[in-house]
Amino acid sequence: MPFAPGQGGATRLIVGLGNPGPQYRNTRHNVGFMVVDRLAEILGVAFSREKFGGLIAETRRDRMPIMLLKPLTFMNRSGAAVAQACRNRVTDPQRLLVVVDDVDLPTGAVRLRAKGGPGGHNGLKSIIEHMGSRDFPRLRIGIGKENAPGERVDHVLGAFHPEERPLVDEAVEQAARACISFIEEGIELTMSRFNTGSAGAPKSDRSHAPEEKP
Repeated sequence: MPFAPGQGGATRLIVGLGNPGPQYRNTRHNVGFMVVDRLAEILGVAFSREKFGGLIAETRRDRMPIMLLKPLTFMNRSGAAVAQACRNRVTDPQRLLVVVDDVDLPTGAVRLRAKGGPGGHNGLKSIIEHMGSRDFPRLRIGIGKENAPGERVDHVLGAFHPEERPLVDEAVEQAARACISFIEEGIELTMSRFNTGSAGAPKSDRSHAPEEKP
């Protein structure tokens, strides 16, 4: 169904995508969860309540309502939880930011886009299907490509290598700060400040590349 504005005013909704359960906690596919967990620490809140098919944390910043959401529906059904939260709390899809892993970016890269297709990501595909729209911002964290064709599932459900952890930790910190910027200043200014070629690297002009095809 098309995006249906909620009645919750100017709430900013930050969604981290991942898979629930301790066996997935440190996997590449769960870097979205890692970012919103770090964001919750910065904001001084906890994921203490289950609602909209996920764990939520709520607070205000300069009187602006903020909700963080970690869907508990598994990655390929994330859209159900996101759409439900949006229908209840979000008046404009530009107030939604989805944080997601990306195998097509180098490990530790941080990129934001104002809209676009799923780029082969099942979580984004589910959100687009349930929202009926591609016009929502997303923040992508590079997790690197699989070593050989056919290894993608094992790659995304595997843990980061020890030598990758410094890049990942820096990217998670940068991404959490980018979420704060999005909350306070919107997607355009946040893209100009945080789009990078890799964690800590100079801004890449790929942020202005044509949209991916769905």
